[in-house]
Amino acid sequence: MSRILLKALLGFLMRVLFRPRVEGVQNIPESGAVILAGNHLTFIDSLFLTLVVDRPVYFIGKDEYVTGRGVKGRLMAWFFTTSGMIPVDRDGANGGVAALMTGKRVLEEGKAFGIYPEGTRSPDGRLYRGRTGVARLALMTGAPVVPCATIGTDRVQPGGAGMPRITRVTVRFGEPLDFSRYEGMDRDRYVLRAVTDEVMSHVMRLSGQEYVDVYATKAKAA
Repeated sequence: MSRILLKALLGFLMRVLFRPRVEGVQNIPESGAVILAGNHLTFIDSLFLTLVVDRPVYFIGKDEYVTGRGVKGRLMAWFFTTSGMIPVDRDGANGGVAALMTGKRVLEEGKAFGIYPEGTRSPDGRLYRGRTGVARLALMTGAPVVPCATIGTDRVQPGGAGMPRITRVTVRFGEPLDFSRYEGMDRDRYVLRAVTDEVMSHVMRLSGQEYVDVYATKAKAA
């Protein structure tokens, strides 16, 4: 089954079951490199984001999603790769660099790349401090950043596990952010932090979440 057919089938089911509200999708350029930077509530955020955008969106995902054995493993691998996930070993010593370079390649090919600056799913529904990978990608490639928010996916799949519940979801996109004024400054940590915080500020306004100036990984560890 092709990616187009899969998207059409899942899109039909999603519209019937979850009746998603989509706001601001016209803010996404029809072509050319663009970074979609959003909040991350649960496992299925990428599915909703991918299905409501007309053009293909690519994400980084754990390579374990495509290395399973048996029928279930092959089905998972097919589903995730067809949906636009690019598997990367993010747990290795160079996992962060590999993910960054993969995103850079996708953008240099003129594609849409989705990223969750929080780096992991929110442990409690609040919006956590963004990591600077989104800023590095924007400054290295010159791609605009479209902030976005998925709202209600935590009610569809609480905790990211179990059978999905039927409830309405909203996907909201903000206006593109242009950071070309910082060209050539992708190694300046103060600039990277300022750009990341600006992106997260827009995501917060779109999602309506409470913001916590702590990394989500630290909150989970605590």
